[in-house]
Amino acid sequence: MSKSVDEVVQVGEAEVLPDLGDFPIDDGILATFPPGTQVLSANRYGLSQWTITARLHVRFPDGQASQYFLKTAKGEVGRRLMEGEFHAISALHNADNTFAPKPHAWGKRSGRGPETYFFLLQYIDMSDRFPDPNQLCRRLAQLHRNSVSPTGKFGFHINTCQGRTQQSLGWEASWAILFAKMLKHVAQEDSKTNGHWEALDQLESRVFSHVIPRLLGALESDGRSIKPCLIHGDLWEGNTGTAIDTGNIYTFDAASFYAHNEMEIGDWRCFYNNIHNKVYTRTYLKNYAPSEPKEEWDDRNRLYSIYYNILYSVNHSSQGTAIRQV
Repeated sequence: MSKSVDEVVQVGEAEVLPDLGDFPIDDGILATFPPGTQVLSANRYGLSQWTITARLHVRFPDGQASQYFLKTAKGEVGRRLMEGEFHAISALHNADNTFAPKPHAWGKRSGRGPETYFFLLQYIDMSDRFPDPNQLCRRLAQLHRNSVSPTGKFGFHINTCQGRTQQSLGWEASWAILFAKMLKHVAQEDSKTNGHWEALDQLESRVFSHVIPRLLGALESDGRSIKPCLIHGDLWEGNTGTAIDTGNIYTFDAASFYAHNEMEIGDWRCFYNNIHNKVYTRTYLKNYAPSEPKEEWDDRNRLYSIYYNILYSVNHSSQGTAIRQV
């Protein structure tokens, strides 16, 4: 990113630059810690396409020190991003506290300048190497199998964001109904972002009227059923890291909701996702067998990948028209 910290996070009267660091910390962030907490350092850290990120080192009044990863983003989009990720990571961490860092807080920054929102979570020193397929897929399948929807339905209590685009969630008893609602939403966003395309519109209409009822309806007919599983919702190699001290794989930048578990790996079919290497899909299916009808697994996987491809088109509008051809 070419912008300086002062350009993206304006220092107001309530904000201070720590003695060690280049990232301003304000009262809104400090208020999430116990009174008397000392900021030891705050520095720009990492790269993000949608947010400004930093690493924060604090000492609590009892003398204990801890580090946090800090994300900030401006405006209403920033609020949606920070709130959505806080709740998504909270759900993942509550389901498996070794699969996602512990979230700390989200809120609004104080000080003058544009409205800016933040999200704080546990800092873990991680490498960015590709995740080990065996560990990732085993633990992902465990998350899917063991997670329990609080309502018994598909969806989520708020609309999380995939990239900078808000998803259309809520709660639905039928997975086919929720998926159709989600897909219609991103298709509309794509049309607004990249322009109307008649041929694509006709194909999408066919998907809604025939493909979704047929393919996803079969999952919940003739005595069959599927459970709502908590999914990460944006699982590509850039949203995973391997802890340097333990070798444990963590996930972050989540867009979670309760879905058919196979929705998770529809993202792995997309060309932009380097986890599209078939070893990941094969390994996952060894840990969590395809739903019945098993012979329609590949068709469902292709259908789910459409959702992620359209989202990619919306989030990367400069490439959107070209991505539509894929």
